[in-house]
Amino acid sequence: MTMSESNWVTGINAVLELLKQNPQSARRVLLKRSREDSRLNTVRNLAKASEIELVELDAGKLHRMYSQVHQGVAVELAGAERSHGQQGWEGFLAQLEGLDAPPLLLVLDGITDPHNLGACLRSADAAGVNAVVIPKDKAVGVNATVRRVAAGAADTVELFVVSNLSRALTQLKEQGVWLVGTDDNAGSGLYEQDLRGAVALVMGSEGRGLRRLTREKCDFLISIPMAGAISSLNVSVATGVVLFEAVRQRRNQP
Repeated sequence: MTMSESNWVTGINAVLELLKQNPQSARRVLLKRSREDSRLNTVRNLAKASEIELVELDAGKLHRMYSQVHQGVAVELAGAERSHGQQGWEGFLAQLEGLDAPPLLLVLDGITDPHNLGACLRSADAAGVNAVVIPKDKAVGVNATVRRVAAGAADTVELFVVSNLSRALTQLKEQGVWLVGTDDNAGSGLYEQDLRGAVALVMGSEGRGLRRLTREKCDFLISIPMAGAISSLNVSVATGVVLFEAVRQRRNQP
């Protein structure tokens, strides 16, 4: 049986978050037949409570149906997700001025590793960002690996996939959003930057960082102070550091 990975969520943590936060997006649950695993029992109970089709299988048959790493559970999606294209982006822009609080956005410039994208989405959810923006081309999209690493955040965070990232950044600036990019060589540090207003935090790709056009669009460039021998952080770790500095500042403002 051939299955498209992008239509499935696998792994205990990711499935539990999905069934708790967004059960309507699940079409059916494939579950390894076991009564001794308490977490699989929790998945079983959540699926039954939401009246989701539940198929219990021997471990061998489950692996034949879904050969990727699954930890004994796989959820087929019904097609509803929080990922939007260009039309959805235009609608989101129109709503920015009506928000009760200054928006906090995350822009990922060309992330190609699905593990990094998944981790960034998880941090974005935890930080309460209004939306994540990624380019359509030369970047990874939401797939099974992203969903597994995101542990449910791929179904809770508003994700916009835009065809022209440079234009999207210009549109944000026109809406009064300050663009704050990260750059290892920036003269200003993260902890000196005011992140309390309408801000989009712009993170570069693994290895080469921000592309030239993206860097030029930024209103501010900041670096994360490094005290050890290593000169930079993994993009997903850096994203978490920057996001939660913004959260700290916003919570402490008068």
